[in-house]
Amino acid sequence: MSTSLISEYRATQEAIEELQQRLQALSQDQKLQQELEFEQKLRALMAEYGKSLPAIIAILDPQAAKNSRASQPAKASSSRRSRKTKQYKNPNTGEVIETKGGNHKTLKEWKAQYGNDTVESWMTLLD
Repeated sequence: MSTSLISEYRATQEAIEELQQRLQALSQDQKLQQELEFEQKLRALMAEYGKSLPAIIAILDPQAAKNSRASQPAKASSSRRSRKTKQYKNPNTGEVIETKGGNHKTLKEWKAQYGNDTVESWMTLLD
């Protein structure tokens, strides 16, 4: 059992040494130095003006920002049908709520007070 620990230790040590050599070679690469300097200056500039990365992307490439926002919800909802927005108007109080699900606090209160069928009769579909 100790033999396997020793071989694992030596293999790990060799991997560390190899990674240290790669890191040393990368740290002397002029292109890497330029990229690191650029990143540092860009982050400082973003901090100075209070801008986030998505805000910078929206400024430099508005079309890409729109496309990335538009594609994200489509991916998330592609496996599931989106719910329709329902609007409920309480004829007693005039209060209006909009919800896509039945887990709305006020809607639950109304159903407890007036009954499910009565509250559902107040509903109109918006989508």
